Amino acid sequence: MDVTIYHNPACGTSRNTLALIRHAGIEPTVIEYLKTPPSRDELARMIHDSGLSVREAIREKGTPFAELGLDDPVLSDDQLLKAMLEHPILINRPFVVTPIGTRLARPSEAVLDILPADAFKGPFVKEDGEKVLDEEGGRIV
Repeated sequence: MDVTIYHNPACGTSRNTLALIRHAGIEPTVIEYLKTPPSRDELARMIHDSGLSVREAIREKGTPFAELGLDDPVLSDDQLLKAMLEHPILINRPFVVTPIGTRLARPSEAVLDILPADAFKGPFVKEDGEKVLDEEGGRIV
């Protein structure tokens, strides 16, 4: 299965998402988006395909969001996308793209919705100890 993750290795949610993908037996294409940001079209497509608005895809915490005045409701999607591309730290993470769909994997287990359910064979526990998959690989709700 062709899977791409827009990853930030400094982010625990991103690391957990990558680990879940690998737990499914899939070695994804890993794009460290802070080093290699997506194109404007790729970013807009990922946001659209994940069912989010551009505003919902912007990361505020630990970014220049406030300093750039991006909370101004009159800013257009184009202006917000431009800011995200100029400052990739503003792109919320991780976005994951699979043939099944695209998700902003926050929380990390949101990636389970776009991976084959039968791919998981055993438990999975996040870095913080939270159990996500049971002994049979079933999702813990």
